[in-house]
Amino acid sequence: MSTWAVGDLQGCLQPLQCLLERVNFNTDRDMLWSVGDIVNRGPSCLDTLRWFHERRDNIRMVLGNHDLHLLAAAAGHKTLSRSDTLAPILAAPDRDTLLDWLRQRPLLWQEHGVTMVHAGIPPQWSVAESAARAREVEAVLRGDCYEDFFAAMYGNSPDIWNDALTGNDRLRVITNYFTRMRYCTAEGRLDLVSKGPLHDPGEPAASDPGLRAWFQHPQRRAAKDRIVFGHWASIQGQTGDPNAIALDTGCVWGGHMTLYCLETGERESCRCRDGVAG
Repeated sequence: MSTWAVGDLQGCLQPLQCLLERVNFNTDRDMLWSVGDIVNRGPSCLDTLRWFHERRDNIRMVLGNHDLHLLAAAAGHKTLSRSDTLAPILAAPDRDTLLDWLRQRPLLWQEHGVTMVHAGIPPQWSVAESAARAREVEAVLRGDCYEDFFAAMYGNSPDIWNDALTGNDRLRVITNYFTRMRYCTAEGRLDLVSKGPLHDPGEPAASDPGLRAWFQHPQRRAAKDRIVFGHWASIQGQTGDPNAIALDTGCVWGGHMTLYCLETGERESCRCRDGVAG
């Protein structure tokens, strides 16, 4: 059995299918891990979501910010923008089945000694603490009051964790850590503005010596744990840390789609153009 993890798809299904064929992926024995953001911006969001749902027994997936955005729009708490490509899902006859399945996905998954999240784990949390915090949000998403969560999900405040946080503030900062984080301080104060590659002088983070990529803080508590994540296309899969495995390589933006084998560390990638391999 092989376990392959894939970076952000964002509605680009055909490159994934090409890569799985290349590695001889066998649905009878192999598993696919997804770091989330399986929809939005790309050309085949509905087909992608249906493909994942149909193969759900062979898939382990965590939620990304675009997946949550879709769920918030479906709940009536967010209006789609011109750049969103989610309307076909919202109009689909099987939307309720698909969205109910998506809403049940976790924010953090652990198996085979590997932890998978969409964006990262803040430096002040251990993996065990991260798993417990993820369960808090997951319980709300899977409960009867999930629409209230989406009504309050958006926002950059609070920008740092505090054990005393309660209610929507607590849920929002947990969600932002797992689905939106790139740069932060060693204490976990988020910079949700900077999105560029590491050490980009044009980024606000470059002028603040306390801000680093979440995985660059030398004292981070999960430094010895292997963490698979996506979300950050501009770093092109490069972290400089063998335990921080970045898989978003910008397929939807004309970059690459990347697969990573948990058992061997092998990577396979293909160039993408307009959401298809090319």
